[in-house]
Amino acid sequence: MTRSTPRTVLHCAAGSFAAAGLLAAASLAGAAAPAQAADTPVFTLGGPAETALHPYPENGRPKSSTVGISLNNPSEDEENGGFGGDFTLTFDLSGVAGVADVKFDGEANPDCKVTGTKAVCEDWGIWPGLQGAADLVVTAADGSESGDTGTITVTGQADGATFTPFTTRLTVGGPDLVMERLPFRTELTPGEKQQAPITFANRGTRDADGVLLTLRYSRGLDIPQRYSNCEYTVDDPDQPDFGSTTALCSVEGAFEAGATYTLATPLTLEATERAYYDTFLYRIQENSAAQRASQRAGALFERGTGGVLKAVPVTKGAAARSTDLNPYDNQQDADFRTENTADFVAYGDQVAGPEGATVKADIGFRNEGPAWIGHIRSGEDVATVDFTVPQGASVTSKPDRCRAVTADGKYREDQTSPAPRYVCNTSMTVRDGSGLDLPFELRVDKAMVGASGAVTVRNTWLQNPALPFDPKPANNTAFLVLNGEGGSDSGGTTGGGDGGSGEPSTPPTSAPDPEKSPSGDSGSSASTTSGGSAGTTGGSGGGLASTGSIALIGSGTAAAALAAGLVLFTAARRRAARHA
Repeated sequence: MTRSTPRTVLHCAAGSFAAAGLLAAASLAGAAAPAQAADTPVFTLGGPAETALHPYPENGRPKSSTVGISLNNPSEDEENGGFGGDFTLTFDLSGVAGVADVKFDGEANPDCKVTGTKAVCEDWGIWPGLQGAADLVVTAADGSESGDTGTITVTGQADGATFTPFTTRLTVGGPDLVMERLPFRTELTPGEKQQAPITFANRGTRDADGVLLTLRYSRGLDIPQRYSNCEYTVDDPDQPDFGSTTALCSVEGAFEAGATYTLATPLTLEATERAYYDTFLYRIQENSAAQRASQRAGALFERGTGGVLKAVPVTKGAAARSTDLNPYDNQQDADFRTENTADFVAYGDQVAGPEGATVKADIGFRNEGPAWIGHIRSGEDVATVDFTVPQGASVTSKPDRCRAVTADGKYREDQTSPAPRYVCNTSMTVRDGSGLDLPFELRVDKAMVGASGAVTVRNTWLQNPALPFDPKPANNTAFLVLNGEGGSDSGGTTGGGDGGSGEPSTPPTSAPDPEKSPSGDSGSSASTTSGGSAGTTGGSGGGLASTGSIALIGSGTAAAALAAGLVLFTAARRRAARHA
């Protein structure tokens, strides 16, 4: 969430803010707002439904907890959906008198003041999306007892806007579920299995009435067991995520304060044949319908059909139920590196057309496995497709993810007019069997026989273009061939061929600009003009060289050829195989 402050300028052009992740502590919005006039914005206040307080100690200072109050502007208009006026939030603290002491984080909330049983925050500007409104710092009141509870109600006011109120509950005492870290082997080989005897403790002051065990493991890992008290879902394969599996396991029982528990039967964690970089996350929370709903996050889950997953005590403790005292120690995770490879295979296309025609070409690459590649921690792009435009052609349409660069691969201010070279980054994941399909449209400026441009899938860093996981660099380059062999076609605008991969060549080798390291900012040379191709006399260096004969078709020769009915050059292999 993004903090809103009086000094914050309303970023109308900023993108909408992402909601908390699947395993983050859930923020529950307030009740639905009543219908309002179409021009009156309605903003929703929210936060945690309940927060547990550490009991007031016999000695020393009480431990504090934080209650984050959120504010949601539901507008999807990122440019014009912001509210640019002053607003006031009012907190009714009378419900927690004698239960909790409340103050604000002064650094984060400089314009919030508490007076008796009332607190007020003044602020300005509410842009589209979910944002932080205020952080309440709460402690158990002197004289309070375990089990004491009360509520805080938050309301908002602004000229020309409406706020839905929100109520949160504070309770003294509660369970404190703590997940213990497991000593996993993290350097693996495909097919290797190891046990995961998940163990957790309740270090709170009250029992937990049932627990919810959440398991999330990325695409290269698997837990073969499918328990009947667990629900399972897999990330949508059409989304650029990690292909992770999530399991929500509702484990019944009274988990006593002071006791430690472990699974009756350890889980089995397996590195599959597609493992490479992977993560396993395991989390324990008190079970409730609201907790399960927040973890589902709207995804479809399927119940397992195996036995019942149970937890048994390791040590005994004392004995009632409340919210977790410290939700920040409920989760552990582990990263794994599996000795594996992924073969990234570039593919090109073969297209044809007379001067002035626009042709469509499909280029890109496929991951023929066996591993999937995902940069889970860094979020960096996995690879880059580096495309040099064939001589005699200029790009008229490109995919949004592609960026125009200069002939030698450096930054180019102009992103609208045709460029001699384009770089297209993948996302942070490339699954096995997937890849990157890049449709381009090119105008034939000069009909030339056999003009070609290289299509290379490489590392995003040109100082080291090799893909560290790819054992077959020879197939990292293919070619887009324009008017090969048969020359231009008489039919005007044409589509792409059926997509041969072309003959492989070495990746770019010329020295990059030392001040520009990410993809496309430096690298091998290509033609210095938008219609040029690397390796010609008009280029600034070698690297992504064109291959095959390049001969300008004279207007008379072209007319005669067209009159003779030259046919479109046919591709060597079907593109359908790439999309299987």
